[in-house]
Amino acid sequence: MKAYFISGLAADERVFNHIRLPSEIDMSPLRWIPHKRNEKLKEYAFRMAEAIDASQPFLLVGLSMGGMIAVEIAKIVPPVQLILISSVPTYLHFPPSFKLFHLLRLNALVPVKFLKAVSIYKRDLLNDSEEDKEVLKQVIRDSDPAFISWGIEAILGWRNIRIPSSAVHIHGSKDEILPLKYTNPTHIIKGGGHLMIMERAKDINCILTEVVKLN
Repeated sequence: MKAYFISGLAADERVFNHIRLPSEIDMSPLRWIPHKRNEKLKEYAFRMAEAIDASQPFLLVGLSMGGMIAVEIAKIVPPVQLILISSVPTYLHFPPSFKLFHLLRLNALVPVKFLKAVSIYKRDLLNDSEEDKEVLKQVIRDSDPAFISWGIEAILGWRNIRIPSSAVHIHGSKDEILPLKYTNPTHIIKGGGHLMIMERAKDINCILTEVVKLN
């Protein structure tokens, strides 16, 4: 069986370097495709789903924004299991600040170049290994500013309220982007932040070993 992985905004499959699934599962990245002007997250997910072989059972794993995309894809081509990491299954789990940013369009006032610079700086404050920090920094440097700008707008305008029944939701107790108190995950990693995908990969893998369905 194949597991399709969708990374977060301003990231790619390199963030999943330490994630492990049973050997019977083929881990395959579902890479970002070019966005269209003013395209909604739901519309983008519909086009992204075309890369999935729905004739065979599959798993869908989404990180942060990738989890939101995965939720929309799961509504089109249901996976055997949907796994969300540092994400939310519905916009109702967004913190109040997201609504304010969307209403006032504050996100349009902050240059993407500045956001990338801050993100790179923050990597040095994490407990990741030096090697992982450099990987994350390079991932951010390689990201497309235009895609990031569109992605932020698409996230803020997302309006899904349906939670797929197959969803497993892994969340950090100290997620600073999508705070735990606004969502209801199935599994909580104590002390995990929004970027725990590498630093806390062992904890995530332990959960995946317990919950992943092979058929």
